[in-house]
Amino acid sequence: MMGLLESFSLTGKVAIVTGASSGLGVAFATGLAEAGADIAICARRIEKLEETKAKVAAIGRRCIAVRADVTNPDDCDHVVEETVGQLGKVDVLINNAGIGTAVPALRETPDEFRSVIDINLNGSYFMAQACARAMRDGAGSIVNIGSVIGSTTASLPQAAYASSKAAIIGLTRDLAQQWTGRKGIRVNALAPGFFESEMTGQYPDGYVEQMMVRVPAGRKGEPHELAAAAIFLASDASSYVTGAVLPVDGGLLTT
Repeated sequence: MMGLLESFSLTGKVAIVTGASSGLGVAFATGLAEAGADIAICARRIEKLEETKAKVAAIGRRCIAVRADVTNPDDCDHVVEETVGQLGKVDVLINNAGIGTAVPALRETPDEFRSVIDINLNGSYFMAQACARAMRDGAGSIVNIGSVIGSTTASLPQAAYASSKAAIIGLTRDLAQQWTGRKGIRVNALAPGFFESEMTGQYPDGYVEQMMVRVPAGRKGEPHELAAAAIFLASDASSYVTGAVLPVDGGLLTT
């Protein structure tokens, strides 16, 4: 029986991180590498993936970069095939690829709405399917990246984003009840609060600072704080946790 601290290690595991070309995706990839995992990263921007790959390699872990659009199931299957072919297996999926918009509902076009749902929800589902087919029975962990906006609002018009992240909660719980008992794959979600990302960079000046009044911790989150939560859910330390949604939000959802 492994010791408690040892159960947080990802040594010997292989993790796929989607949307790893920038921001929190980079933090997930490097954080899991620091915990001992070999990493497969994917995104649409292959040149940015190479920068993430170099960071993982500098930590001393193996890393492959695969260009992929998660809205295309064939691309998702290709990522998994490359991971198994080059790294040997798939143990962990961090379903991070996503986009966010802030468009008033009466001005949001059908294509704008569909695009957010397609990437945030459909892409997460297609990647989960592809990975679950490859994960060995009793040895898998899927971590979907949701948002506190799936459970509350944040003073911006975000119907598409909020809908997609609320759906991630339902997807997480359903896949957990389908796969945990039958395949031994745990499925959980993180619900980040305010972290620096490409999406927050698009918000109006001063918006994030104004929102801190709703955060008991009184500050934005640091990327390593979210990566640490992902390591917990990916590792054997959370072996009795499935179907859960873990807020990492400085207390935002308590207000």
